[in-house]
Amino acid sequence: MLNQGIGSWSARRARKTPDRIALVHEEGTWTYRDLHERVLRLAHALRASGVGRGDRVAYLGANHPTFLETLFATGALGAVFVPLNTRLTAPELAYSLADSGSKALIHAAAQNEAARGAAREAGTPCLLPLGPAYEDLLTASAPATPLDEPVSPDDPCMIMYTSGTTGRPKGAVLTHANITWNSVNVLVDTDLAGDEVTLVVAPLFHTAGLNMTCLPTLLKGGRVILHGAFDPDQVLHTIETHRVTCMFGVPTMYDAMAARPRWATTDLTSLRTLNCGGAPVPARTIAAYLARGLAFAQGYGLTEASPGVLYLDASQTSAKAGSAGVPHFFTDTRLALPDGTDAAPGERGEILVQGPHVMTGYWNRPADTEAAFTDGRWLRTGDVARTDADGYAYIVDRVKDMYVSGGENVYPAEVEDALLTHPAVVECAVIGVADPVWGESGRAIVVLRPGTDATETALLDHLRARLAKYKIPKSVVRADTLPRTASGKLVKPALRRAYGDPVS
Repeated sequence: MLNQGIGSWSARRARKTPDRIALVHEEGTWTYRDLHERVLRLAHALRASGVGRGDRVAYLGANHPTFLETLFATGALGAVFVPLNTRLTAPELAYSLADSGSKALIHAAAQNEAARGAAREAGTPCLLPLGPAYEDLLTASAPATPLDEPVSPDDPCMIMYTSGTTGRPKGAVLTHANITWNSVNVLVDTDLAGDEVTLVVAPLFHTAGLNMTCLPTLLKGGRVILHGAFDPDQVLHTIETHRVTCMFGVPTMYDAMAARPRWATTDLTSLRTLNCGGAPVPARTIAAYLARGLAFAQGYGLTEASPGVLYLDASQTSAKAGSAGVPHFFTDTRLALPDGTDAAPGERGEILVQGPHVMTGYWNRPADTEAAFTDGRWLRTGDVARTDADGYAYIVDRVKDMYVSGGENVYPAEVEDALLTHPAVVECAVIGVADPVWGESGRAIVVLRPGTDATETALLDHLRARLAKYKIPKSVVRADTLPRTASGKLVKPALRRAYGDPVS
């Protein structure tokens, strides 16, 4: 085949295991032959609408087979896939559409209002809503004739947006090789099998849901079960009835499952791999699953690395409790001290990573790309870790001010920028504080203009119109001043010491 990228995967699987089930969703079941035929029809439809090599095609919707159809169809044309977060507001979506220059947006009916508003604001010319018209387009108007566009492994495959400390999302450009090598790392380190039954309930627009679970399973020829939203009872039912062997979740999801009345009686014996990420797994969660004979495989990664960096095998769950593991098979990492030298075991250093799965850079941001790499090849993660004598890494701090709430990365600068648009706010800061449910949640510290007033409710309502729900702080604290350095930079450690008590 001329296409050496992700867009050829459906064709390669269809010729190898055409009758094996690829996807299961509440709307039906798709074999690899079915999936490939629909990919071809969508690719022809996109081409007819003007999408060609290098053009960007965005997708907005919950987990659904059409997400994967769009990814593979885009790759079949040599175009670039842009998955969008369904939790973002229309202005946030419009920014990603405009920044990527997306030529088309395929979206679910549930996102109709946000999609139309965002596309209108961004000037995206082609809007394709899912539903009867989409199905008619595939079945009546688009052929299923073969496509084999020349696509190189080094060509861009997708742009995944990740928020930055500047307050504006940055598009990490992941090549076909990046995605493929990440999948190879997963196959090597997790022993995924051809008879795998993988439950994907984490959002596909997040790199872990897509690249750490879904795509490696499809590459191996396993079965992917897609849930559009997380419901702990439904997940437990699916595991039992479909004999699920593998799934990924964040700690809050696993805690919710273990808290359900049916937890003790659900048959979980089919599970072979339980991957957990997004935040360290609490000891109570590990204990609850060990009591059912299940051990977590934990990991650490970031969108810019497609995302796998470190991986802790389930066999080490207890022996290396709290560790993020060792580098994936085709991954190299080092911990760098501020002077650039390597940290010794036990010393804290910034995690640097290199490997064939590391992004080529940020979309249209050469300065940010240059700053993201040390010596042009080591990706700076912004996270600090230490290693033990065996080389296992433990995440201990962050260079950046990001915090993780329910598995979602929240960057304070973006929230602070939105708060500053309120007429009563003269300055503000946002920090992450411990939260018993979400791991961390946001707390805003605000200084109001003299002679003005704004309640906590008013300030949070102001943010709700501008930011996704998970980015909204849970509490607001008033202050007379904020601690700053002589150069005017906020002193976040002082803020955390003063206002960092857990949210009650």
